[in-house]
Amino acid sequence: MEAAAAPKASSRLARSLAAAAPCYSGVFVFFAALVAGALVSACWMSVSARLQVTPITPVATPGIAHNAATGPEPAPGPPRFPAIVGASTNQTPSAAASFAPPAPAPAEADAPPPDCPSYFRWIHEDLRPWRAAGVTRGALEGARRLFAPKFRVTVVAGRLYVARYGRCFQTRAAFTQWGILQLLRRYPGRVPDLDLMFDCDDLPVVGAGDRHQAPPPLFRYCGSETTLDIAFPDWSFWGWPELNIKPWEALRREINEENAMVNWTDRAPYAYWKGNPKVGAERLLLLRCNASGERDWNARVYAQDWGKEVRHGFRGSDLSKQCTHRYKIYIEGRGWSVSEKYILACDSVALMVRPRFHDFFSRGLSPLRHYWPVRGDRGMCRSIKYAVDWGNAHTDRAQEMAGNASRFIQEELTMDRVYDYMFHLLTEYARLLRYRPEVPRGAAEVTVESMIRGRRGLERQFMADTVVAAANGEGPCRLRPAYSAEELEALRRAREDVVRQVEAWEK
Repeated sequence: MEAAAAPKASSRLARSLAAAAPCYSGVFVFFAALVAGALVSACWMSVSARLQVTPITPVATPGIAHNAATGPEPAPGPPRFPAIVGASTNQTPSAAASFAPPAPAPAEADAPPPDCPSYFRWIHEDLRPWRAAGVTRGALEGARRLFAPKFRVTVVAGRLYVARYGRCFQTRAAFTQWGILQLLRRYPGRVPDLDLMFDCDDLPVVGAGDRHQAPPPLFRYCGSETTLDIAFPDWSFWGWPELNIKPWEALRREINEENAMVNWTDRAPYAYWKGNPKVGAERLLLLRCNASGERDWNARVYAQDWGKEVRHGFRGSDLSKQCTHRYKIYIEGRGWSVSEKYILACDSVALMVRPRFHDFFSRGLSPLRHYWPVRGDRGMCRSIKYAVDWGNAHTDRAQEMAGNASRFIQEELTMDRVYDYMFHLLTEYARLLRYRPEVPRGAAEVTVESMIRGRRGLERQFMADTVVAAANGEGPCRLRPAYSAEELEALRRAREDVVRQVEAWEK
């Protein structure tokens, strides 16, 4: 009613003013109109206040995303991204979906950073082929022509761009790129501009060939003594959703907690392995080492049926529940295996069947200190039996070896160290570039929003669990200088001498 009466009141006021001063009617009419407008506005404001209208909080609309995962574009998912690391419980949906840059790092401490673990020094060796001539744009394009990498990673001004050239198995590409993106969030402004080719297949392909000529640089998850592929942390550090394998930091802690619940001496006194035997000839040989009516080789070997595990909700594949034996076998498949870190973390004696490949950290391991070397030929079963018999007869030394391996994993392979390794490897590589990186044709920017858009289930959850919420103020560990030629030769000779000694004991 107040709103209806307001126009009448303002009309009467205008007529009254006009009658009182006819000679100034034009001026007063104008003034009266202003007063009437103010009265109407005030009345409507009063009515609006009584209605108590609740404002609607807008929800952020996702922009056009460049999905970094391979394969078809996933179906649109829910508009919110749950369980964001560092997000408060009273965040609005728009804030939760925004993925703001990580919080600024606190002021750096005056204390110098700690030295990086010794295996970081292999960064210098992996990049040695390009020390003299550097990495040219032509050399990088040569890697694309010769080896068909699956994607190209370019960092310009702290932003990540990816050009996709092929398909990677499952979500290898997505979680590798996610890891690089988190590195940029962890150390904002510190990762230099760079340009590299990445392949996500198992086997290294860049032959050593003529070491006087720089080969095309190619990054992948493993290398070998006869190849020059540059080893980079694998995707599973951020989770392997297809196999329900959690991100490394969470799984590492779970394994450590399970280790504390079962003493080494209370574990089954056998060597345990569970995996897919169909991906390598040596794994098929390992199946023959299983206990039978004729012979017990002290091995308990189980074929993993991943199809069955998927159908039954992965009830029998929890890696944190598989540290129940005194000894665990590591054996490569078609190439290197991501299972290595899980086996070494178990606080069991790792029986490593002679590996042909190395990942980024395994060159920091020493035989009889961190693991027991096992023959990789038809003498494998006898070698496994001898190792188990020896450990059961020398329990103190066996427990020491198991403890050395698990401490290596728990102290030198944390996600802090994984990110530091990535930082130093990419920084040293960027120094070798002989051109200024530019965003290549066909590349798309990769952001947290673009990667999470449309993802569901464990893919979405694992990204939520591993997103970097705050920059690291302490900075990376200090990279030590390269090994000298004499140090490298001493390491190689010491490893070979130990392996020969063990083989002599077995005879």
